[in-house]
Amino acid sequence: MKSGAIYHGQRCLLPQVRQASSAWERMRGLLGRPMLTAGEGFLIPHCAMVHTFGMGYALDIAFLDANGRIRKLAANVAPSRVAGSLTACTTLEMAPGTLAQTALAVGDALAFREAA
Repeated sequence: MKSGAIYHGQRCLLPQVRQASSAWERMRGLLGRPMLTAGEGFLIPHCAMVHTFGMGYALDIAFLDANGRIRKLAANVAPSRVAGSLTACTTLEMAPGTLAQTALAVGDALAFREAA
């Protein structure tokens, strides 16, 4: 698993982001992990749809295209739900309330920068 941060231009939105780097990590996602807190995220490449079955908490989710542009946003996705975007290729999961706090919008470009 890679560690890094998510940026919107030069502004760091999420300073603590883990990126799934294997098929197993993508499949497992956040299952069995503690709830994300403010400033944390989980980035899942090669993923256009996620579920929250077995989760004990809600998530804010951004679906990104190949250029890192937001194609769809889903706020406060409750446990036992499915969310996705046919035009996405990467999913960014965040703590609930993050979308409202950051004022992200469809079309915004995000970038993952790996920690040194």
